[in-house]
Amino acid sequence: MSTMQAVKAVLGTPFHARTSALCRTNLWGRWAGYTAAEVYTEVELEYFAIRNAATLCDISPMIKYRIAGTDAVACLNRIMTRDVAKLAPGRVGYAVWCDGAGKVLDDGTLFRLGEDSFQLCAQERHLEWLLDSARGYDVSVEDQSEAIAALALQGPTSCEVLKAFGLAGIEQLKPYAHQSYESVIGSLMVSRTGFTGDLGYELWVRPEQAEALWDRLVEAGRLYGITPVGTRALDLARIEAGFIMTGADFVAAAHALRHSRGRSPFELGLGRLVDFDKGHFNGRRALLEEQRSGARYCLVGLDVAGNKPAAGALLYHGRKTEVGQITSAMWSPTCKANLAIATLRRPYGETVTENLWTEIYVDKELKWERVKARCKVVPRPFFDPPRRRATPPLAF
Repeated sequence: MSTMQAVKAVLGTPFHARTSALCRTNLWGRWAGYTAAEVYTEVELEYFAIRNAATLCDISPMIKYRIAGTDAVACLNRIMTRDVAKLAPGRVGYAVWCDGAGKVLDDGTLFRLGEDSFQLCAQERHLEWLLDSARGYDVSVEDQSEAIAALALQGPTSCEVLKAFGLAGIEQLKPYAHQSYESVIGSLMVSRTGFTGDLGYELWVRPEQAEALWDRLVEAGRLYGITPVGTRALDLARIEAGFIMTGADFVAAAHALRHSRGRSPFELGLGRLVDFDKGHFNGRRALLEEQRSGARYCLVGLDVAGNKPAAGALLYHGRKTEVGQITSAMWSPTCKANLAIATLRRPYGETVTENLWTEIYVDKELKWERVKARCKVVPRPFFDPPRRRATPPLAF
């Protein structure tokens, strides 16, 4: 494929006409075959807008599946590690799903739209695998990624923006709930979800409504500091929130070139999402054995000494024994701390939490300097404001 053909293969989202006009840096990344703005103006300005105002982020490239039918719950319980039957209509649940060896294929959000209807949002494409898993069940699986445009509205003034937009009663929407509303642009679904760990919402509409939704939100948010944000600022917010990300903090099992690179829910700190009481599901036998014998790794939050982000750095016990690796890192302006998410070889990070060090290489005017920094295991989320859960949120 020529370079020109490769460029043409990348698609614009339904919001591209608006995002491209505002992206002053012209920094774009690829997300599931679509262009995604990485930075509109300055990463720092966009990050502070997330924490102090309201922000818009185009999340349309997210993969979206509709799973419906009389056996929808049974089918999803066969796929997911959690008990889907416990997810009530109108609620959203975080979920992971594994291969037969108990290694995580992906994580995502599961919306229960009705008794027998669900929407699954994921980072990776899983249509063939979902169809294979649905054999024998009275259920349909449809890829609706192109049929649904999605926009994240995040930040402490986001609820006020939606009220100004005209969504009556939006302040009563609880965290991890979704509801359909009638608005000036027509019907849309709003969920109180997001990847920032802050007060925020995600809006789901038909592609032909996308530009009108953007324009109306910008107009409604003019007095509330509404700002478009790219994926780099979003990544900083999700690290503060302690959220893990496929391709950054773990490798999806289907993409791992070595079997040992896959990670189980227990190794990712997601054991709470494994329900052995519900019956059989993909990877159950392997996960039962792992529960008995113990996991190989653990995923932890770290407070790293100093102010130099330790992204990709190795971790040591006693300055010399290599015990793990940092997968995500940042200097947090809000927490005033050097934060990291890391994978360590057990028992390090679990029972052995003292005398941990990392090796950071700092570029100082084309001269690399090595810095050894002490690390402290700390709980996640690093940033967890009360407004994230308050219902109704405080008015601004």
